[in-house]
Amino acid sequence: MSTLTEVNTINTDDTESILTENDRDSAIVKSTFTVEEIHKLLPHRYPFALVDKIVDYVPGVRAVGIKNVTFNEPHFQGHFPGRPIMPGVLIVEAMAQVGGIVLAQLPDIEQGLWMFTGIDKVKFRRPVVPGDRLLMTLELLWVKRRRFGKMQAIAEVDGQKVCEGELTFSMVD
Repeated sequence: MSTLTEVNTINTDDTESILTENDRDSAIVKSTFTVEEIHKLLPHRYPFALVDKIVDYVPGVRAVGIKNVTFNEPHFQGHFPGRPIMPGVLIVEAMAQVGGIVLAQLPDIEQGLWMFTGIDKVKFRRPVVPGDRLLMTLELLWVKRRRFGKMQAIAEVDGQKVCEGELTFSMVD
């Protein structure tokens, strides 16, 4: 069985011989998004816009996003004075927002608002603190009836896993 990396990797030397003319057009896909482009896809705004950049995007498969954690974020005033730690619920919300990038652009599905509806098997491995760069990888597990979805989420800082779990979503009217 192929891994996701093997399935989604195209050898550029062989691309011309593998792809048909229609496939060539669809093979050129935007793989990164700026914060301005993210705001066009997601409704979240300050102080709840928790994704600064998408650094890798494969349509209908996965997105990798970055959250730069800074000391001047409002939750650090009370969580915790003298020892700022990013709340776990905000780490999970940031991961869900990266998942929203994948869901908002699924082909053959009406555009609508995907709401974060559940978390399963979430584990926190270490604290996230100001100065950390949170790297979040969300992979689509399934979509049912074009209205429900589930994603595998992993958040890392400096190559160390800080949080992981499964997130569920539902499209609302």
